[in-house]
Amino acid sequence: MMISAYEKDVSWQAGVWAIVIHLLLLAALLLSFNWKAPQPLLNVAEVELWDSLPQSLPPLQVASPVETLPPVEVKEAPPHPPEKVEGQVLKTPEVDIALEKKRKELEQKKATEQLKKELGLEQKKQLAALQAEARKEEMQNSDKLLKEKKANETLKTMQQEALAEERAATQQAVATDKLAKSAASAGVVDEYRSKIQTKIRGNVNKSLCATASPELKFDIALLPTGEMTGLPKLLKSSGNKACDEAVERAIMASQPLPVPTDGLAFSQFKNLKLTFRPND
Repeated sequence: MMISAYEKDVSWQAGVWAIVIHLLLLAALLLSFNWKAPQPLLNVAEVELWDSLPQSLPPLQVASPVETLPPVEVKEAPPHPPEKVEGQVLKTPEVDIALEKKRKELEQKKATEQLKKELGLEQKKQLAALQAEARKEEMQNSDKLLKEKKANETLKTMQQEALAEERAATQQAVATDKLAKSAASAGVVDEYRSKIQTKIRGNVNKSLCATASPELKFDIALLPTGEMTGLPKLLKSSGNKACDEAVERAIMASQPLPVPTDGLAFSQFKNLKLTFRPND
């Protein structure tokens, strides 16, 4: 059977009061015993009165002292043990103080645990708030970095497109310039090619090329001075050896051959393939 804390406190108080009352009754009992103890008897002397003194007075008789009884030793009755109520434990002041101290310690411990719990919850809330703020800031920074990255990529793409357009324009201008120079140099090449053929033709012994229209092809390499770096190389024969040799001798005798001073045009004469018709 469980007894509540309040019933325990009441039972302890009832037990203490029972002990106090029993002690008071015991003290009263002891006092009553001392009051009823026999007191020692007083010595009594009898005196007779006479009108006149007798001739001879009988000797006085002294009463024998009354024997006094020794005091009765009264033993203190042992204190009655406190009545024990079934299901209850009697309290003493020391036990009561210890229980009160323990109760205060438990209350203080509970209060401390409650405070720690509240502080823990508050710290968790603060930590959760900080984590949420950090996640929010991280997302904002991530969005910002993403926007900056997109902006940088867009700027880079625009720069690449502008650079590509600039390169294309430069290449187109260079190509146009080359085309113009090529056209100009082509005219120069044709001009000096014709001059070379005319000079060689003037040195050919045409009597050795009496056939109708012989055609020969030579490969010659020229220096900027018009001199050849080697012997002419016959690529196509006229079918007449004497004519072929006559044209070869005419090429050698025509040095220095006329060449253009423009470097781009002269590049075509470093290895010149010359078609020659002696009778034209």
